[in-house]
Amino acid sequence: MADGALVVDPQVGPATAEDRATLAVELRHWRRAAAALAELDTVAAPAAWGALESYLGLGVRGSLRAVAARVTAQADQLGASLAAATDPADLDRVRAALLRLRRDYLRAETVIDFFGDAVNTRTNPRIAGILRGLDALAVDSMERGLRPVGIDVPPVLTYLDKGIGASILRAGARLWDTSLSPVAAVKITRHNLWRPTSLMHETGHQVAHLTGWTAELGAALHDTLAPFSALAAETWRGWAGEVAADVYAFALLGYAPVPSLATVVDGETRAVFRMPFGDPHPFAWLRVLFNVALCRSWFGPGPWDGLGAAWLARHPVERAPHDAAAVAAATLPRLPALVDACTRTAMRAFGGVPLATVLDPRRVAPAELERLAQRAGPSLYTSRYLQRIEPMRVLGWIVLRGVTAGTPGTDVENWLRRIGSEQAPAA
Repeated sequence: MADGALVVDPQVGPATAEDRATLAVELRHWRRAAAALAELDTVAAPAAWGALESYLGLGVRGSLRAVAARVTAQADQLGASLAAATDPADLDRVRAALLRLRRDYLRAETVIDFFGDAVNTRTNPRIAGILRGLDALAVDSMERGLRPVGIDVPPVLTYLDKGIGASILRAGARLWDTSLSPVAAVKITRHNLWRPTSLMHETGHQVAHLTGWTAELGAALHDTLAPFSALAAETWRGWAGEVAADVYAFALLGYAPVPSLATVVDGETRAVFRMPFGDPHPFAWLRVLFNVALCRSWFGPGPWDGLGAAWLARHPVERAPHDAAAVAAATLPRLPALVDACTRTAMRAFGGVPLATVLDPRRVAPAELERLAQRAGPSLYTSRYLQRIEPMRVLGWIVLRGVTAGTPGTDVENWLRRIGSEQAPAA
């Protein structure tokens, strides 16, 4: 059906002709809307598209144009069906298909708007440079876990948004229109922009998915606790995905993510003990203490002990509801064993070796990060060699300095923008 054209068969009765005309008007509307989805400069500014690294920008634009093209082709096929309709039953089928077209258009629009909004956060050149740096860090963080097992690293699109917690839409995840996400899209919250350790938690989700670590880790957590509490064993199995992401961030950055985590998940005591059915996250009180146990197991005594003691004093376990208290009672004495299950137990996901063999947490102990900083001196923030070879350890040190010494956010910003400036803009 040509856009704007309407041909009424003179052999068709008046009621059918009126229905055909109405359907033609509706179809023309949705066909035009679908074609407009491909005009990607209307959903994100050209400057924002231009701020993406070339391979990333081309990949995202190509994927979104394909989303729009599928809906446009669907409309064209429906136009042919309408032109061929000869009786009311045919028109009823066209009407049903038109409603499906409208539904599919809205789903495609959701996909394109999601990525358009994400890209549009790069309209500001300052933020664009920071996000390009975060893109590079995200890719590096995944390479360290995926390269040893021969898995390709997916492209990453970081974006800035409001809220308390970061999130990830995994590369290859099924989108609203049933297409697959072309990138791992990671939300970075404004309040944590200068200590972006949550980025490594989110890329940990992608690594756990690609390697199959989550299910394997869930079984190990279950087996660790099963002799003592069936409830705790099943609960920790259900938390395996979030535990894996926390552990991955710890292996890359050491203690640096833990203060940020505690800040994000803190709240009223009743909230930090809340354990909703089906929630994939450990309840906040236990999650913080587990991260403290990771640090204690690998680094010995340190500032994490003070953080753990503060949490125990701020949120006494005696105030926990029955289910949380039962899980806590079975878990607390066995936190070291859970740490071992996560970091020292051989996993098929990592080629039959423990995570700590692939990512040795001892390399990001605070004392090791301080030695790195002392050896590098001022070049810690400017060396291209360190940007390529040691970005995780440099980030861990910068964030720790911000936590312990109040280092200004400009140190993080300048370093991220320097990394971002190495990324080529899109053509």
